[in-house]
Amino acid sequence: MLHFCYFKLIVASNRILAEAIQLLSAASGLAGVWYFRSLNLMEFTYCCLVPLETLLLTGKANFREGKDLKNIQSPKSFSYVIAAVQTQYLSPCSSGNANTRTLPFCQTSLPIPARVGDLIGRLTLQEKIGLLVDNAAPVPRLGISGYEWWSEALHGVSNAGPGVIFGGSFPGATSFPQVITTAASFNSSLWKQIGRVVSDEARAMYNGGIAGLNYWSPNVNIFRDPRWGRGQETPGEDPVLAAKYAVNFVKGLQEPYGPDGSRLKVAACCKHFTAYDVDNWNGVDRYHFNAMVSKQDLEDTFDVPFKSCVVHGKVASVMCSYNQVNGIPTCADPNFLRNTIRGEWHLNGYIVSDCNSIDVFYDTQHFTATPEDAVAATVKAGLDLECGTFLTNHAEEAVRTRKLSELDVNGALANTLTVQMRLGMYDGDPAIQPFGQLGPGDVCSPAHQELALEAARQGIVLMKNHGAMLPLSTSIHRTIAVIGPNSDVTVTMIGNYAGVPCGYTTPMQGIGRYAMTIHQPGCSDVACDDNRLFGAAVDAARQADATVLVMGLDQTIEAEFKDRAGLLLPGLQQELVSSVALASRGPTVLVLMSGGPIDVAFAKDDPRISAILWVGYPGQAGGTAIADVLFGTTNPGGKLPMTWYPQDYVANLPMTTMSMRSDPAQGYPGRTYRFYKGPVVYSFGHGMSYSKFEHTIARAPTMISVPLGGGHSGTGTNTTISSGRAVRVTHAKCYQLMVGIDVDVRNTGSKDGTHTLLVFAVPPVTGHWAPHRQLVAFEKMHIPAGSQQRVMINIHICKSMSVVDKNGIRRIPMGEHNLHIGDLRHSISLQAMPLGEIKS
Repeated sequence: MLHFCYFKLIVASNRILAEAIQLLSAASGLAGVWYFRSLNLMEFTYCCLVPLETLLLTGKANFREGKDLKNIQSPKSFSYVIAAVQTQYLSPCSSGNANTRTLPFCQTSLPIPARVGDLIGRLTLQEKIGLLVDNAAPVPRLGISGYEWWSEALHGVSNAGPGVIFGGSFPGATSFPQVITTAASFNSSLWKQIGRVVSDEARAMYNGGIAGLNYWSPNVNIFRDPRWGRGQETPGEDPVLAAKYAVNFVKGLQEPYGPDGSRLKVAACCKHFTAYDVDNWNGVDRYHFNAMVSKQDLEDTFDVPFKSCVVHGKVASVMCSYNQVNGIPTCADPNFLRNTIRGEWHLNGYIVSDCNSIDVFYDTQHFTATPEDAVAATVKAGLDLECGTFLTNHAEEAVRTRKLSELDVNGALANTLTVQMRLGMYDGDPAIQPFGQLGPGDVCSPAHQELALEAARQGIVLMKNHGAMLPLSTSIHRTIAVIGPNSDVTVTMIGNYAGVPCGYTTPMQGIGRYAMTIHQPGCSDVACDDNRLFGAAVDAARQADATVLVMGLDQTIEAEFKDRAGLLLPGLQQELVSSVALASRGPTVLVLMSGGPIDVAFAKDDPRISAILWVGYPGQAGGTAIADVLFGTTNPGGKLPMTWYPQDYVANLPMTTMSMRSDPAQGYPGRTYRFYKGPVVYSFGHGMSYSKFEHTIARAPTMISVPLGGGHSGTGTNTTISSGRAVRVTHAKCYQLMVGIDVDVRNTGSKDGTHTLLVFAVPPVTGHWAPHRQLVAFEKMHIPAGSQQRVMINIHICKSMSVVDKNGIRRIPMGEHNLHIGDLRHSISLQAMPLGEIKS
C-alpha cells in the first residue's frame, strides 16, 4: 500500500532548493510535487508516495526535526527539515493497537467530552504543543499517528494543500466549476449536492490513505472590489447569496449523522474571517494591510456569511485571516474569535489560523514584542490550531514564562480533538465505520462527472443576445471559427485551488462535437501583448459560418497574491475581438472566461457582436457546457453574482478603502449593487434566457404587524411606531415572523428553461443606514415551454428586511417596503404592534 509522505524545508536559495529536490527524490525513489508555502521564507513542502515498508526500513517514518537524517539532510543545504508520513490517520483505537484501544478515549459508549478529557489528561505539555499545528506530531506511546490538517476542497478535492496527494488508485478527483461560477446558478440544492459529492470523494481518498478529513473550504469573503484576485473563489458580492452558499455547501460537505447529528463525514471550514479582500494591490499586501471597517459594515456585510456558516451551517471550523481589522490582527482578536465566533455564534469546532498568520502579525505587523507574547495573544484570543510552526517553536517557552497557561493549551486542544472524534478518527478501524465502504470507484464516477457538467451549464450567464442570434443552428452554422487565447485551454477552466481533474473538455473540443471548427488562438496567451496572430484569426472568421471568440483572464491576471490593476480585457484582446467581429461573415459570439468582472462595454454596444456569454472558470467539463449553451442543448439560466463596472469606477478608487456606503460629498461611489448607484456594464443578477418568463403575484400581504417583545427606545409599549421609525431586531418577536408570497411563473417561450426568481427589498428611507436595495430571497425552477409553476417565497422579516445603523445595531424600518419580484413591484407596510397581529 502506498502512503503519503512530505518533507517540509526551509532553504536559503534556489540552488539549495535544486539540491533538496535531488536528495529527496533519491531518498523516496519516486518523483514528488513541490508546494510553495511561505512568502516570507523560502519554505516548501515536498510530497511523494512511498511504500510504507520502505519508510520503515530506512527509518524515515515518524521522524520530526533533526540534524542527522541520512540521505535527506545535508547541513550545508537546509536550515532544517521536518518530515512526516501517512496522511491516513492510524487510529490508536483500531484493533491493531491492543495497548491503547481499551483506554477510555477509545470507548464510543462514552460522551465525546469525557473521551477528549481523558486523552488530554494523558498527554505531556510537549505532546500537547505538537498537536496544535496543522502538521500534528505523532504520539507513539499512545498509538497516535501524525496528522495533516491542511486540505482544500474549494470546488473539488484539491492538492493545493499538503493533506491530499493524488496517485495510485486515485489519480484525480472531480473538478467542479470555480465557486463564482456555481454561485451564478443561484441554486441552493446544487451547492449542497456538490458538497456531498466532494465529501464522498474525500472520504474515499481518506480510506485509501492519501487524504485527511479536514478541508479548509469554502471561502465566503465578500467580493467587495472587482479587482480582487481571489474573488473567483467566493460566491460573489452579496452577503445573502454568500451566506446561503456557505450553509448549503457546508451541509453537503459535512453531511452530519448520528443520533444527535453531531458526527461528521468531513469537517469544513469557512474562511477567511474577516474583512479580507485585498491580496496585493498597488504596493499593499494582505500581510501588511489594516482594514478599517465600521461596526455597521461588519454587521451587515462582511460578517454575514460567517455567522450563517456557523449558526445555520454548523460548520466545524473557521479560519482567521492575515489582515488586521481596526488595528488588531484577526487571529489575535478576542472580540472576534472568543466573543463572537465561539461566544455569540456558538461555534462547535475549532478556529484555525491562515498559514503562518502568527509569524505575520509578529514578524511583519510587529503586533507583539516577543514570540511568546504572540503565542499568548493568539491562543488566549481563541485560536485552537495554527497552520504553520510558530506554536511548535514558541508555545512551550510561553507556558514556562507564564504568559500562557497549560489550561489555555488544553482548551485549544479540546476543540480540535472534539472535531477529530466527531469524524470518527478515534472510533477504530475506518473500514467498518460509516463511509468506510467508499473507495476508488466513488471518485470521478460517471454520476459525479455529470454533476460537474450540469454545474457548469447552470453557471453560464447569457449577457447579450442581439436579435436572438443564439442558439446557433447545426444546419446553418456548420463551420465555426473558434478563436482566442482561452479557446483550447484546460487548466485555465478549473481556476485556482483546484486538484487534478478526471479529464478535460476544452471549448474547441466541445464546439467540435456540434460543427466543423477552424481554430486560431489570435493571441499566444491572455496577456495578448502583440497582434502577430491577428491575421490568421481574421481569415478564420471570414471562412466560417459563425465565430466564437473565447477571451478573458486566467491565473496570471487574477489570483491569490495578484489583484488586478483595472477591469479591461488584458493587452490587445479588445482589438482582436473588434477586428474579428468586423471580418466575420456570420454571427460573432464573445465567450468570457474570468473570475472577476470585465468592462466589455465595447462589445455590449457593438451590433456586430451578436451575443456575450460569461462562463467564469467552468471546471473540467467547461468546454461541453459552453457548446451545449451555444447550440441550444442547454437553455442558459445563470445570473451574475457580482456587478460588472466600467473601468472608470476603479480609476480613482483605492482597493484599501473598505467603506461599503457611498459618500457623495467625498466623491466616494460606494461598493456593490447595494450601495453603488452609478453606471454599470451589467448589473448584479443580470442574465438572459432563450425563453421568456412572465410573473404574476398570486398571493402577497400588503401590511404586516411586527410584534414587540421587549423595551424599545422612544415608543410606548401600547402604541404603534410610526412610519419612518425603526425597531431594534432584539425588541421584536422574530420567531416565524415571515412574509409569505406566492408567485406564478410562466414560460412563454418555445424552449424548456430554468429560471431564477430574484426578490429584492427596497426599505423606507432611513438616513445612512439602508442599502439602496438588497437581495432577500431567490428560487430556482425548471419550467417546460408553455407551462406555469407557482413559487412560494418566504422572507424572514428580522433577518432579511432589517438594516444596520451606524452603531452596528440591526433594526427593522417601519413603513412601506417595496419588493422587486422579478419584473414586478409590490409594497408591504410594516407596522410595529405590541400584540403583533398579522394582517393581509
